[in-house]
Amino acid sequence: MHKNSLLSMKDLSKDDIVHILSDALLFDSCYADWQLPDAGSLVANLFFEASTRTHYSFESAELQLGLKAVDIAIAGSSVGKGESLYDTLKTLEMHGYKALVIRHSRERYWDELENLKIPVLNAGDGAGDHPTQCLLDLLTMQQEFGTLAGLNVVICGDILHSRVASSNKTALELLGSKVTFAGPKEWSREGYEWVDFDEAIPEADVVMMLRIQKERGAALDGVGDDSYLEAYGLTKDRYARMKKTAIVMHPAPVNRGIEIDTDLVEAERSRIFKQMYNGVLVRKAVIKRAFGYGPFEGENR
Repeated sequence: MHKNSLLSMKDLSKDDIVHILSDALLFDSCYADWQLPDAGSLVANLFFEASTRTHYSFESAELQLGLKAVDIAIAGSSVGKGESLYDTLKTLEMHGYKALVIRHSRERYWDELENLKIPVLNAGDGAGDHPTQCLLDLLTMQQEFGTLAGLNVVICGDILHSRVASSNKTALELLGSKVTFAGPKEWSREGYEWVDFDEAIPEADVVMMLRIQKERGAALDGVGDDSYLEAYGLTKDRYARMKKTAIVMHPAPVNRGIEIDTDLVEAERSRIFKQMYNGVLVRKAVIKRAFGYGPFEGENR
């Protein structure tokens, strides 16, 4: 696998994360118009699962960096004829593509891609990892609090099926945050510290809500949308009991009125749309890294 691939948050050191977040911030200021010296290079976006935010923020980042973004139509590709993922991607490499952005339903799909010579950026693999979503979450928290060390982050909802929960646990613990989890115990994971949501809310700096991933089989017997919100979601009452400095986050898409009261999606302390904005900045930084360029103001190549 190419050394500049990004497959999991476990691939990144603390310094790597700091450099990516620093570049992302600079893309929002003095380097807003910076383009890759490799402008015009082809990047393939392959989304084997539905996506709006991740897919089109990657495409926006690619175009802003001067690259040629190409969406590969999965339904019309030879994958539908039984071709292996590796052979499809190797074909794109031979056709001159310089990087691949991939979302796939299979966890660790990249295990079969070791002989690729171009970088792969993981846009989500099953319930495994979602590194760029994690990085934009970290950026949002850093902008708010100035540091990630010592933060109290509570992640609530469908933990079992969430790649966001997995990636954030890895990174936040590495960076010195306390991370706990809440929601239906049927959706807990081994090794994840579980807390009572109502007890945890008043002490949390960040309350991150997660979507119920019904497409991965998430279901609770006898629990409808309204009862889920009251039992496990962010209601107006729970929001009122948050610290005045605390923020609400959600990786989206948001099921309004289920995991979060619809009026809270754009509430004063909600950073949900700020996360989306930060997604383009982070993905520009990650693509820059994939093409072999070091942090701004550092050595390149």
